[in-house]
Amino acid sequence: MTIQSGGGIAGEQAALRRVATLIASGVPPEEVFTAVSAEVGRLVEGDFAALVRYGPQDAITVVGMWSGTGATAPIPVGSRLPLGGRNVTALVYRTGRPARMDYTDVSGALAGVVRDWGLRSSVGVPISVEGGLWGVMVVALIREDLLPADTEARLAGFTELAATAVANAQARVELRGFGEEQAALRRVATLVAMRTPPEEVFAAVTAEAGRLLDADQVAMSRYDPDSRVTVLAAWTKASTAPLIPVGHRVELGGRNVTSLVLQTGRPARIDRYGPAAAPVLAAGVRSAVGAPVRVEGRLWGVMFAAFAREEPLSAGIEERLVGFTELAATAIANAQARLELRGFADEQAALRRVAVLVARGVPPQEVLTAVTDEAGLLLKVDYTVLSRYDADGLFTIVGHWAGTDPGRPLAVGLRVKPEGRNIHTLVFETGRSARIDDYGTATGAFADVARDWQFRASVGVPIWVEGRLWGVMSVGSRSEPLPAGTEARLAGFTDLAATAIANAEAQAALTASRARIMAAADQARRRIERDLHDGAQQRLVSLALQLRQAQAAAPPGAAELAGRLEGVITEATGVLEDLREIARGLHPAVLTDSGLSPALRALARRSAVPVRLEVQVAARLPEPVEIAAYYTVAEALTNTAKHAHASTAEVEVATGDGILRVCVHDDGRGGAGFGQGSGLVGLRDRVEALGGRIWLDSPRGSGTAVRIVLPLAPAGQERRAELPTPCPGS
Repeated sequence: MTIQSGGGIAGEQAALRRVATLIASGVPPEEVFTAVSAEVGRLVEGDFAALVRYGPQDAITVVGMWSGTGATAPIPVGSRLPLGGRNVTALVYRTGRPARMDYTDVSGALAGVVRDWGLRSSVGVPISVEGGLWGVMVVALIREDLLPADTEARLAGFTELAATAVANAQARVELRGFGEEQAALRRVATLVAMRTPPEEVFAAVTAEAGRLLDADQVAMSRYDPDSRVTVLAAWTKASTAPLIPVGHRVELGGRNVTSLVLQTGRPARIDRYGPAAAPVLAAGVRSAVGAPVRVEGRLWGVMFAAFAREEPLSAGIEERLVGFTELAATAIANAQARLELRGFADEQAALRRVAVLVARGVPPQEVLTAVTDEAGLLLKVDYTVLSRYDADGLFTIVGHWAGTDPGRPLAVGLRVKPEGRNIHTLVFETGRSARIDDYGTATGAFADVARDWQFRASVGVPIWVEGRLWGVMSVGSRSEPLPAGTEARLAGFTDLAATAIANAEAQAALTASRARIMAAADQARRRIERDLHDGAQQRLVSLALQLRQAQAAAPPGAAELAGRLEGVITEATGVLEDLREIARGLHPAVLTDSGLSPALRALARRSAVPVRLEVQVAARLPEPVEIAAYYTVAEALTNTAKHAHASTAEVEVATGDGILRVCVHDDGRGGAGFGQGSGLVGLRDRVEALGGRIWLDSPRGSGTAVRIVLPLAPAGQERRAELPTPCPGS
C-alpha cells in the first residue's frame, strides 16, 4: 500500500516559512538541521527523517534527526559512521542522484540500525551546497507502506530550500570565524613581512591555529624522506609539555592523523582514540584532526590539532583547519622563498665560476674538482664526493671536497666496486637519488670508506650525461641527517656539473676526431707518395734506361733517330722530376727520414720568395707535431709567393716549456683571412686537432704573420686556452 503525503503546496510553503524564520532569528545550525528533518518527515508522513552530512575519509555524520513514532531516534545526532555497503546513503553518494530501496538486502554500517529498528524502506535525496554534494536527506518507514512515487521529486524540491538554509547557516558560522582568521593571517603576514626567522613563524602559525580551533595542543611537522616527521613547532593551551617536543623526529606508522594525512594526502580525523593508543591517551588526548600543508603543490608537512574533551569533534573542523593551513603554507612558502632566493645567488655564482672554467677549456679533471668544491660550499656539508661509473663495473672517485677537514682528502682515483647498501650502489642500481641517514646500517666497500671518514649520513644524486648514467655526486654529514630538500638542491647543481662534463667530453671527442682525420689524411699522403715512388716513378726510371739503351744501339748513320730518342729521354726525365716534386708535396721524404729542420730548409730553398730561416729544434719531435709545423710553413710560404707580393719572408721555429712555437712573417700587402680559402682553414683544423692554437695577423699594407703554438704532449693534456703566444708582437 502506498501512503498519501499530506500538506501539498501549502504545506511546503509553510515549512519553508518556518525554516526561514529560524534562520532569520539566528538559531544555532544544529537546531536548523533538526527542524529541517522534522519538516521533511512531517511533509511526507515518514516514520523517521534524518539529515546526514558527507565528511572526509568516506564517513557520514548525522546532523539532524526526527522520529514520527515518538520513539527515540535510531541514530543520535552527532553520530559518525563509515560510508559504504548497500544503503540509501551510499547509493546517493555514489550516483549523486535520488535513490530509494527496501531494506531486504541492506549492508554496510547502517545495516545493524536498519535491522534493530525494523526499517522496511527509505528514500534519499542529495543536498548540494554551492555546487558540491554536501549531504543527503533520508526518510524511512517501519510500516509496510511505500512512500508515494513522487516522494523523490517533492523531497528534492524541499531539499533545495533546505540547502539554502544550510548554506546560510554555514555562511553565518564562517563569517563569525572569518574575522578571526583574517586577524591570524595579518599577524602571520606581518611576521613574514618583517623577515622573522622561519622557526618563529612556525611557532606563531601553530599558536594561531590552536586559538582558532580551541584545541588543547597543535603541532606542525615536516615530512622527511626517510618515513619520519620532524616537529618544527608546537603549542599547548595549558602549561603542560607538548605531546612531541620541537625538534624531535618521529617514525611514521600506525593509526594517527600524521600517518593518515601522508597516506591519503587529505585531511584526517580520529574522533576517539582506542586503547591501543596508550601514549596518546596518557597525554590526555582523546581526539585529533590533521590537515596537509602543501607548499607549491607538494605535500610539505602536516598540522594537527589534538583535543582533550570527550565530545566528538564538530562537523567541518577539517575544513577549518585546511583553510588555516593554506595561510600557514603561504607563510612557509614565503619564508622558504626568502631562503631559496638567498641560495639562488650562490647557485648562480657557482654556475658562473664553473662556466668560466669550461669556456677557458681547462682539463676535465680541474672542472670536476671545481664542481665538488662549489657543491660543498653551496650546501654547507662536511664532504662532497664525485664518482664516475666505469665500464668495468667499478666506480672511480674523480673529485672530492672536505671543507671541514681539508687535511684528510679522500684519494682521487680510488676505485671501488658498487656493492652492498651504500649511496654509490643505490644510485647505480636505481638511477635515482638516494639517501642514508644512518651509515651505521650501510654495507659494502664504500660504506667502510665512509665510516672511516666518520660519515653519519649521506645523500647522492645521479649525474646523467647525454642520456647515460655517468656517475654520482654525493654529500656527507658527520653530525646529523642532511636536511629535507638536499636531493633537489644537489640535483639542480649536478645538472650544471653534467653540462660541464658533457662539454669537456665533447671537446675531447672533437679534438680526438680531428686528430684521427688529420692522421688518416697524412697516412693517405704517405701511401700515395709510396705508390708514386714504387710504381710510376720506377716505371719512368726504367723507361728512361730503356731509351738510353735504344739510343746507344742506334746505327752510326741514324743521327736523326738518336736525336729524337734524346728528346724523348729528356721529356721522360722531366716527367719524372715533376712526379718527384708532386710526391714531395704530398709528404716530403726528408721530413720522415731526417726531421723538421732539414725539411724546412728544403722548403726555404724551393721558395720563390727569399726566406730567412731560424730553427732551434735539437731533437726529433712527435710525428703529428712535425707534420703540422711543416705544413704551416709550407702553406704560409705558398700564400706569400702567390698572393702577398712580398720581397722577403722570415720563419722562426723553436721549442721550450713543452711546446713548439712557429712564426712565419712576410712584408707583403696583407689582407689575408681564414675565410678566404681552404688552406688556412685546414691549417687551423690541423693545429687545433693537436690541442694547439693559431693566430693570423694580416693588416692591409703591413704584411702577414702566421703564428702557431703546439703542445709536445698528447692532445688534451695541455691547457689549450692558456698556451702562450708564440713570438713577440703576437
